[in-house]
Amino acid sequence: VSLSTVLCASQQTVQSETQQVKGIVGQSFSFQERVIKTGNLLYGDLDSIANVYPGREGKITLEKRFENRLHLNNVTRYFTLSDLHIDDAGVYTVENTDEEKKTTKFELTVYNVVSKPPVTECDRSSCSVVCSVDNEKEVTLTLYRGEEILNQTSSPDLTTDPSLHLEVEGKNYNSTYSCVASNPVSNETVLVPKCCSEDGHPNDAGGANRYTGIGVTQNRYTRIGVA
Repeated sequence: VSLSTVLCASQQTVQSETQQVKGIVGQSFSFQERVIKTGNLLYGDLDSIANVYPGREGKITLEKRFENRLHLNNVTRYFTLSDLHIDDAGVYTVENTDEEKKTTKFELTVYNVVSKPPVTECDRSSCSVVCSVDNEKEVTLTLYRGEEILNQTSSPDLTTDPSLHLEVEGKNYNSTYSCVASNPVSNETVLVPKCCSEDGHPNDAGGANRYTGIGVTQNRYTRIGVA
């Protein structure tokens, strides 16, 4: 094997498939390709937005929008972007040049935490309620009876808020109903209030505005009450 062949082989770049990753507005995200000594972080068509050399931290940013938000974590050795914004979404490339050049791409999508779905006041004339949610990217609204899905909706038109209508029959009065809003990074659950009596007739006046529910935010339970 000739020397030139060896040199060409040593200069080849090892590339991996693009990883689909998700981030949350206001939180931090780490690009999980460890850079020990030397490397660069590229974003879209901007070329390098951060780099690190022996004895120096990866805090050099060539794009003002990332200033003070991008660094190389001293413990994990991952490039980390803090205080995420929706428009931080895009393709990031970590060039690891510790030994042979290794290129790892990440396609980052950034989401807001989904809002809690409000439940309108009971319509006591029909024993029905409506739940809705502020529409965001990839938000889904689901209506449950116990663990059974009764209905589900979403809308790619972000100017329209998804909503679901529930009319409770007397025979199902004692069932537990919940309305769940979710997106790929979070979920919110609200217990649907009961607004009719057990025989399926409307409750007494004023009963429609009194209920206690359980809200769930990213799997953390909080008891709420409305008077």
